[in-house]
Amino acid sequence: MLSYPESDEFDAYISQGEPLQRAKGYAWKTAIGLQAVDGLQTSEYLLQTAKSHIEGDITIDEAQTRIRSYYESREQRLAAAPGTEEADKVAANIAQILNEDTLSFSVSGLLAVHRRLFRGVFNHAGKLRTVNLTKKEWVLRGDTVRYVSYVDLEPTISYDLSQEKKYVYAGLSQAQIVAHLVQFVANLWQIHPFREGNTRTTAVFTILYLRSLGFEVENDLFAAHSWYFRNALVRANYQNVAKGIERDTSFLEKFFRSLLMGEANELKNRYMLVSSPLMAGEEDELQPEAAQVPHKYRISTAQVAPLLQALAESPLGVKALMEHMGLRHRVHFLTHYITPALQDGLIEQLYPESPRHPRQKYCLTDKGRAML
Repeated sequence: MLSYPESDEFDAYISQGEPLQRAKGYAWKTAIGLQAVDGLQTSEYLLQTAKSHIEGDITIDEAQTRIRSYYESREQRLAAAPGTEEADKVAANIAQILNEDTLSFSVSGLLAVHRRLFRGVFNHAGKLRTVNLTKKEWVLRGDTVRYVSYVDLEPTISYDLSQEKKYVYAGLSQAQIVAHLVQFVANLWQIHPFREGNTRTTAVFTILYLRSLGFEVENDLFAAHSWYFRNALVRANYQNVAKGIERDTSFLEKFFRSLLMGEANELKNRYMLVSSPLMAGEEDELQPEAAQVPHKYRISTAQVAPLLQALAESPLGVKALMEHMGLRHRVHFLTHYITPALQDGLIEQLYPESPRHPRQKYCLTDKGRAML
C-alpha cells in the first residue's frame, strides 16, 4: 500500500500541541494522505512548509504562496517526480479548506470545493466535465464503474443534495446514521462530476459535511486509508449481474463506522477485489510454474514472493516497489524482476496502452494472485 511516513511527523503536533496546532496537524496530515488516492506523493519542501504553518511562523496563505513560487522555477519543475507538483499544490489547498469551518451544501458549493482544490493545477478546476468517463479499476480487475452521463450531471447532483437536505436523522441509531451517510457519499461519488479529482473532492466535501452535522471528525482514516476509501467507493457502485456481482457497501460502512463510531475495523484493500461464482475455480486451475518466459532471465521463487507481496494491497510504481523491497538499482530491478514477471503473466501494467504513462504502476494478475 502506498505509504506516507512523513505525515507521521504531524503526530507530535496532534497529540502534544496546542488546540490550534492540533487542528492544523490534522488538516495537513489529511491533505498529504489524500494524495495517495491518485498515487501521488508530496515533496520534502511541502512537509517543511506545512510545519512552518503549524508552528505559526507563516499563515496558510503564505504557505500556498511558497508552494506556488517553488514551482515557478523551471529547474524545480523538471527535478520534481511526476505528479509531485500537483500533490504539493493540492495538499496546500486542502489544508486551507480543512482549516476553515464553512460549507455551501449545494451544486455551486461542490463545484467551489473542486475549484479551490485544483486551482493552479487543472484548467477545468471547478467545471463539470463535458465528456463521459470510464476508468480501469484495480479492485475490479480492470473493469469500470458506470458513471452518470455528463448531460445529467447538474440535475443529478442537485437532486441528491436536495434529498439529503430533507433527510431527518432524529431518532436514528448511530448504526442507522452511518448506513445512510454511506449511501449518500457513495451516490455522490458515483456521479463523478469532474474530469479529474473526484475522490479528493468527495473526501473534503464529506469531511466538511460531517462537521456541519456536528461530528467531531478526526481525519486520520482519510490520511492513512485514502486508497481504501476510494476502492470502497468503487465497490459500493459496481454491479455486474452477468457475473453475479452486486453492489457492496460493506467496505465503505467499515470505513465510516471506524471514522464515526470508533470501531477498529480491518481496512484491507485486497479483501475488496471482486470475485464471482463464475470466477470460482478459475484461479485454482492456473499453474504459474508451467509458463514459459520468452525472456533471457527467469524469475525465481525468491524474486516472486517479495514482488507479489509488495503488490498484494494496491498497485505500485517502480520507485515504491523498489523501496518496499529494499532494492536500489533500477535497471537491475526492471531487468530481473519487472520484465520477467510481466512476461510470465504474474503482473500487469495499470496503463498497458501507454507504457511511459507518468503514473504507471504495476498490479497483480489473476495468475499472480493465485500464486500469492
